[in-house]
Amino acid sequence: MQPASVSDQALMERVVSRDPSALDVLYERYARAVYSLVYRILGDGSAAEDVVQEVFLKLWKQPESYNAERGALGSWLLSVAHNRAIDQLRRRKSREEHPLPELRESEELVADGALDPADLAGLNEAAAAIRRALAQIPPAQRRAIEMAFFEGKTHVEIAAELDEPLGTAKTRIRLGMRKLRSILEAEGVVTQTA
Repeated sequence: MQPASVSDQALMERVVSRDPSALDVLYERYARAVYSLVYRILGDGSAAEDVVQEVFLKLWKQPESYNAERGALGSWLLSVAHNRAIDQLRRRKSREEHPLPELRESEELVADGALDPADLAGLNEAAAAIRRALAQIPPAQRRAIEMAFFEGKTHVEIAAELDEPLGTAKTRIRLGMRKLRSILEAEGVVTQTA
């Protein structure tokens, strides 16, 4: 059986059964996308590699933390990676008191070998769909989402910066994310979950 023909679900069943070869296949399948996302957030190759290792170590040690009913494995891995990268960015900011690093251009990532051209095309397509979807939600919700996901701010920081109650900031993010999901599902970018 070719690794490419084995479904993520079948591989996850093997990971739960402690089959390291299944984890190897999943690593080969998703490590590059996870690295690319983390690198764009942190701007540091070494730190991105560390986060990739943390993500796959979590998958190995706690495979039950992934729930197939809530979405695709690739999306879950990217979500875990995003959260770890933002945590690391916050730690770095608190230690160094520096602003967020500049994001590298996609072409630089391809030239450095951090991103495959085919992956770049998929990421660019997804990014364009997300930008279109963000443009369709109310500005207050869009701003709160941008602050949370692109600037790495906490709900408390967002509420303070927007001069709003904490509950309002959380609600804006939650409602905005629901609208984004609905728009992206309609475009076929994400699949509906149970």
